[in-house]
Amino acid sequence: MAVLSKYVIIVSGGTGSRMDSSLPKQFHLLNGLPILMHSLYAFYRNDKSIKIILVINKAHQKLWEDLCKKYAFEVPYDLVYGGESRFHSVKNGLDFIFKQESFLTNVLIGIHDGVRPLISQEVINRAYSTAESNGSAIPAIKSRDSIRIINAKKENKAIDRDSVLIIQTPQVFRADLLQEAYKHKFEESFTDDASVIEKSGYPIHLIEGDIRNIKITYPTDIDIAAIWVK
Repeated sequence: MAVLSKYVIIVSGGTGSRMDSSLPKQFHLLNGLPILMHSLYAFYRNDKSIKIILVINKAHQKLWEDLCKKYAFEVPYDLVYGGESRFHSVKNGLDFIFKQESFLTNVLIGIHDGVRPLISQEVINRAYSTAESNGSAIPAIKSRDSIRIINAKKENKAIDRDSVLIIQTPQVFRADLLQEAYKHKFEESFTDDASVIEKSGYPIHLIEGDIRNIKITYPTDIDIAAIWVK
């Protein structure tokens, strides 16, 4: 496949309710810069031809614009408003891209959580190159902890942790696969983009993720990320 265009949709519409703060987590500072800016910088540094689509809550637009001015943030991007769920936010980003591109089989689209600021250049490269060859690429790491599963009766039992993988982003796909998959109506089982693709019957290709590629969720996550951020 001859790739003509590469995109990344950076989804950042959350409110950060688990951060014990009224400020959404993507706008908290990490080593002197808002978390979300680290995420955008990672893709801009990787390949300046990657077109960045930033999806945010409309209510956060003024706050984000003020931060961009304060920190002289000049990474180019297109802004799209989020929807009622992550699924709908991604769909809004995809719809924006589909209006720009005619030959979707020659387009790769990555989808990344805005609060994963430590994404490495190696994982970004691996994700796009694998998706170019196989149609999809989903970073995953093994669990280091013991795992137990709970059923509907609240009963729990241990399972083999080697059979469990922790999924990360960016998840990268050929654009025509995403266009077909996102014709589905939202389902609660759609916890990430791979689950939407899988619903359409397309195979999911896993790649090696990075233990440092954490999702900022709790205040202590910022302290951990500050040790690793470059």
